[in-house]
Amino acid sequence: MTEHLPRETLELVSRSAQQTQQIGRTLGTLLRGGELLLFEGQLGAGKTTFTQGLAKGLGITTTISSPTFTILKEYPGQPRAQSERIGGSWSTASSQRGPALYHFDLYRLEDPDEILDLGFEDYFSGSGVCVIEWAENADISWLPERLAIHLSVINETERRLRFIATGTVYCELLRHLQKQIYASTGF
Repeated sequence: MTEHLPRETLELVSRSAQQTQQIGRTLGTLLRGGELLLFEGQLGAGKTTFTQGLAKGLGITTTISSPTFTILKEYPGQPRAQSERIGGSWSTASSQRGPALYHFDLYRLEDPDEILDLGFEDYFSGSGVCVIEWAENADISWLPERLAIHLSVINETERRLRFIATGTVYCELLRHLQKQIYASTGF
C-alpha cells in the first residue's frame, strides 16, 4: 500500500545531545497533532533525547523520560502561541493549546499483539502526536502515512538521523523541517 505514496528522506548528523534535542525541538514546532513518528535505533542512539526536544517544541515543559516499563506516557498539550498573518505582517495570536504527546516505548514488548490488546491503536490515528520508540518491535501494520526516524551511533557524541517521510503530508513536513534546520543552524 505504501509503494504508491510519495516518499522523501533527509539525513543529518548531530554532533551532540544538545543538537539532537534542537532538531527534535524544531520538528516539534511544526507538528499540529495527528502525526505518527516511528523511532528505530539501538540503545543510546538518542531516541528519548530527540523526544525531549520534540516535546519542548510542542510547548510541553514536563520532564520527558523513557516509558520503558509502562509502555506509554501521556503528556497533555500546553498553550503555545500561534503565528498568523494579519494584514501584510505576521503577529502572534492568542495562545492555543498544542497537541498532546503520546510517548510509547516498545523495547520490553514481549508480544506485538499486546499493542492491539491494550487498545493503543486508537492513539495512532488520534489528535495527539504519537512517538513510538522501538517501533520495529511491534509486528503490526503501522499507518501507511508516517515519519520514520532512524537514529544510529557514529561515535560517543555524534548521531546519524535518517528521516523517511511516507505520504504527502509527511513529505511536506520533512521539507519544512529541512528548511528550518538549514536556516537556523546552517547544517
